[in-house]
Amino acid sequence: MKPKALISIQNIHKSYSNTLLFKDLSFNLLERERLGLIGPNGTGKSTLLKILAGLESFDAGEMAIGAKTRVAYLPQTDVFVDELSIRKILLDHFPSHLQEWEIQKQLNEIQDQVQFPDLEQVFGTLSGGWRKRVGIAAILAQGCDLVLLDEPTNHLDLQGILWLESWLQNADFAFVLISHDRFILENTCNSIMDLDRRYKKGHLKVQGNYSKFLQDQEKYLNDQRVEELTLSNKVRREIDWLRHGPKARTTKAQYRIDKAYDMIDDLAQLKQRNNLPTEASINFEAGNRRSKKLLHARGISKTMGSKILFKDFELFLSPGMKIGIMGANGSGKSSLINILRGQLEADLGEVDLGAGVHITTLDQNRELPDESLSLKRALAPEGDTVIYHGNPLHISAWAKKFLFQKEQLELPVTQLSGGERARVLLAKLMLETTEILILDEPTNDLDIPTLEVLEESLLEYTGALLLITHDRYLIDRVCDQILYLVGDGTVKVFADTYQLSAFQRSLDYSEIIVEKSNSSGNKLRHHQLKTLRKTFAKVERDIEKAEIRKSELEIKLHHPDNATDPAKLAGFSKALSELESEIDGLLENWDSLGNEINELEG
Repeated sequence: MKPKALISIQNIHKSYSNTLLFKDLSFNLLERERLGLIGPNGTGKSTLLKILAGLESFDAGEMAIGAKTRVAYLPQTDVFVDELSIRKILLDHFPSHLQEWEIQKQLNEIQDQVQFPDLEQVFGTLSGGWRKRVGIAAILAQGCDLVLLDEPTNHLDLQGILWLESWLQNADFAFVLISHDRFILENTCNSIMDLDRRYKKGHLKVQGNYSKFLQDQEKYLNDQRVEELTLSNKVRREIDWLRHGPKARTTKAQYRIDKAYDMIDDLAQLKQRNNLPTEASINFEAGNRRSKKLLHARGISKTMGSKILFKDFELFLSPGMKIGIMGANGSGKSSLINILRGQLEADLGEVDLGAGVHITTLDQNRELPDESLSLKRALAPEGDTVIYHGNPLHISAWAKKFLFQKEQLELPVTQLSGGERARVLLAKLMLETTEILILDEPTNDLDIPTLEVLEESLLEYTGALLLITHDRYLIDRVCDQILYLVGDGTVKVFADTYQLSAFQRSLDYSEIIVEKSNSSGNKLRHHQLKTLRKTFAKVERDIEKAEIRKSELEIKLHHPDNATDPAKLAGFSKALSELESEIDGLLENWDSLGNEINELEG
């Protein structure tokens, strides 16, 4: 039986002031659909969710909601009164037609499902992760057909994220999920929609999970680049025809003239879409220290109140080390970081920082020194230029690297979105030379394209990295090991989040993890696999970049402006030939690495 549409969107337009978010947007949300909504910051994801929830109007178009469709919306920020108990908040969200015994039965089921230890706890005393669970529990109380979730993983620790993932996998309702957590998108969604001006319709919707979306997106963008090349050749021929001019202005000739101008317009739009900047340029600069010791922490212990955060903790950092730090909310991650960078005193132990070693930190609070500053002054405090990698760079070019437009430079920082503020702070970090880089929850408010650039920059960073994040995809791609603060004073070490997730889900850690890792052969094999997979992923990225450069060279080679310049054509041909040889070498390496991985996995 064909699923019915819960909501139908037809040709809706939405803009704020002079900023167009989307135009002629059309799609259906079906029964049992689990839609992941992604896209660069500023494309209108949260606005679209509010439109679907009936909380935001649109400028034109139509939206039809099924007569019996019940919709619930979970915003990014909390909306509950701090003084209310969890029980009172949930009771306020049950449908009015339910009898008291039905409410109590469902309340007990929700308490078990969401794992609240005490329903009488006051909302204002809860951590960010538990506040988010209250919001999810309130949705469960409403019993809806369609649930709209805006970045629900924000403030959740790994345990909370695993719980949310399981909850979404077993959901008996349709949902739309805005998230930058690619594991969540991969494991819970059956369709993905990307809002992005690179697509002809302003969006691309794919049936399947996130990996299927990536495959279809790559094909779409490659086809679009080929279309540009083909259309460019047609336009070149038509321009030649127009220049010579038909002798008789017949109806047929006029039709061809009109068609030529239409093709020129189409080509201009296609070029604009293919060349839209969607990724910030991020590159951290490490110092040139040759010393192996950057930092050595010995016997570090810290207690907060009656709770032991960690004891007898030891850490040695040298250039190139990349360590992930995870743990439940309140387990002491930020305290540990503050001790390592000298902002908090340990109860026991000492931190030995190498002479002249500079530590740079991106704090999760994202506070800029002066919120009243303009974007221009926040990016370039001393004038109209910044010194980047030893060279002066004008503020306009610097802002462009982080996807800011010239028109935004005079805006006060207070008017920037969370993602834009994060990019300002990343820009400030990039101007520093640092031997130890500490990133505390850097993924908050970042879109997936920016996350991918951040990942590449961290992989190429030559200093030591300490990364606090609950983003499993990021930490597995970048880090060589994970320090997990259990919350009882112990710190465990894991190779990746697969091992860590098994520990989280297991009642008996020793049976699941130790059995897999008790032999040196297994440890070595696991390490080899992880190293090979990282190298394999880098080669894939290099191939993708080379293919893009090849498409750009082919466009230049066939561009009409270059047709009469033999020197340029010879240069482009030579560069194209060298690039094709480079791609052949990369493909051979890719094939060889794939075979090695298959042998080790087999």
